[in-house]
Amino acid sequence: MIITDHIHLLPNPLIGPNDDRIGPRFPDMGEAYDKYMIKKAMLIAQEQGIRVHKGVYISTSGPTFETPAEYKYFRTIGGDAVGMSTTPEVIIARHMGLPCFAVSIITDLGVEGKIAYTTHESVQHEAEKTEARMTMIMTELISTI
Repeated sequence: MIITDHIHLLPNPLIGPNDDRIGPRFPDMGEAYDKYMIKKAMLIAQEQGIRVHKGVYISTSGPTFETPAEYKYFRTIGGDAVGMSTTPEVIIARHMGLPCFAVSIITDLGVEGKIAYTTHESVQHEAEKTEARMTMIMTELISTI
């Protein structure tokens, strides 16, 4: 999934003293993910016959996997995928004025009636199946920048 926006449910990484030389106290997050890079990545995926979706990523602290009620809540508030990373790094990068692009490999479905027992190993196994395709999209995207 190409991330088009996020819902950050972790502590904000910008809490604390601000160094104005690096970025503003309150950076704009209206376009956290660069639209040009999203469009370009979608085109690369299409040209390579790789099925991708766009969506909203929700970050939580972990280290646990979600309950069925949490999956339902995340869907209700507008999330398409949930994980334990990505958004703090994007917030810091946007604070510094850097354009961002991110993907999330979907490793398990948090859909009612389709929720399966999940382990760290099963997540890694599913991610390995997609790694080469994601790497190809990222490599091609980087070569165009």
